[in-house]
Amino acid sequence: MWLQPAELIGIEESQDDHCFKLGVPTELHKYWICNNLIEVISSEIAAIFKGSFRIELSVTGQSLDQTQRDDFDRLVVNTPQPPPVSNSYQEAELPRNNTRTRSRDNLNPEHVFSTFVVGRNNEFAHAASHSVAENPGSSNYNPLFIYGPTGMGKTHLLNAVGNHIKDKFPSQTIMYCTAERFLNDCVSAIRHKEMHKFRMRYREQCQVLLMDDIHVLGNTEAVQEEFFHTINEFFELGQQVVVASDRMPKDIEGMEDRIRTRLEWGLIADIKMPDIETRVAILRYKSERQGISLPNEVVNYLARISKRSIRELEGNLNKLKMLSELQGINITMDLAKAALQGHDDTRTITIEDIQKMVSDHYRLRLADIKGKSRTQPLVQARQLSMTLIKKHLDKSLVEIGRAFGGRDHTTVINAVRRTQDSLTSNADFKKDYDELETRIHNLTGV
Repeated sequence: MWLQPAELIGIEESQDDHCFKLGVPTELHKYWICNNLIEVISSEIAAIFKGSFRIELSVTGQSLDQTQRDDFDRLVVNTPQPPPVSNSYQEAELPRNNTRTRSRDNLNPEHVFSTFVVGRNNEFAHAASHSVAENPGSSNYNPLFIYGPTGMGKTHLLNAVGNHIKDKFPSQTIMYCTAERFLNDCVSAIRHKEMHKFRMRYREQCQVLLMDDIHVLGNTEAVQEEFFHTINEFFELGQQVVVASDRMPKDIEGMEDRIRTRLEWGLIADIKMPDIETRVAILRYKSERQGISLPNEVVNYLARISKRSIRELEGNLNKLKMLSELQGINITMDLAKAALQGHDDTRTITIEDIQKMVSDHYRLRLADIKGKSRTQPLVQARQLSMTLIKKHLDKSLVEIGRAFGGRDHTTVINAVRRTQDSLTSNADFKKDYDELETRIHNLTGV
């Protein structure tokens, strides 16, 4: 269904490489092939073509036969539209000598700092990434460790660092890869007794290492050994390492202590789910870049229901764009609601919802949080509950105090103050607070 409509539309030769141009009928075919089949295609080409090459996909709009059209129509109905993809995917054979020649960096040219929307949720990670890109390897931010939930922009920042260094320091050789790619390459090298080639690729032929999804390396003893020596060599040579994960180094299960401490040695920057104002800004920016006309009410609706990740936000926007083009109509609120009603699971939360959320998080009884006990765990959970209620619900201090066993409004004021103090002095407490904030965002969409 995906490959049959694709066709080779040309081959361009240059001094550096060959470009194999493939034509596909739709953006969805382009997305699917780039994200699921491109490595298979690259491997097949590499098996018979020994030079450097890249693959470029373009939407030609050629017609599908009836069977393909039926399959595609069923897929469009049941699949959320994916995020936009870059215009090309590059893959190249590694140089066969020991010199530090420039190799393919696998960077997405669309992911640069100018296309990254900065909000309160990511401004620290953005600033740290930009600082590293300005002075790779020469700052105290080595390694830079970026962590946050899936789909929040970690990959974008990794690529932005690489693209900025590539433009400012063209002599620097850069490699962007996923930890899974590193793992597979290492296992393959061990199996075929080609570790010297593996080490040449990831050490000698690279001066800036950008690795995504580092948590994948947990519980892989032999691969962790190679990773440790790889980043060690980078640090000793004053070369930059930037990694990303969906969790903190200390929370990566199966990660060796020596690697964990190395990753904690530099700077750790987190990315959280953006608030609704930032999601609106992202939508406006994305729609303008793609030439999509969105009424304000549709922008606000998309921002409200797309609360799990930036990928979901972009996916919903692209689904609306595709449906409007297929049906030949403008994007309206009715179209948005009809297409995305399954995503709209937001609801209004109550005081008791937040109380129960906190009690479940700390494994405490709800009655105890509302009760009179003054033991430290209960007091802290109670104060955190009061702070979250005050922030997220339109309730007076008197109403909040009444919900906790008839306490005075001054108790609520004191609880908020103590919570704010703990957020600045207690990292574990801040982590609990952020997790509960995320759960509230996921329920309310704001």
